[in-house]
Amino acid sequence: MFNPLAFITNLKFMGVGMLTIVAVMGAIILMTMLLNKMYKD
Repeated sequence: MFNPLAFITNLKFMGVGMLTIVAVMGAIILMTMLLNKMYKD
């Protein structure tokens, strides 16, 4: 059974999860760029 109110309350947790994923991906990209600059031939 679909409860629309529960879906609305869970949007907050889904948003936090997506923000965390984006932050981790950004950190990995920045570290990769930094390492590429440090060890460039």
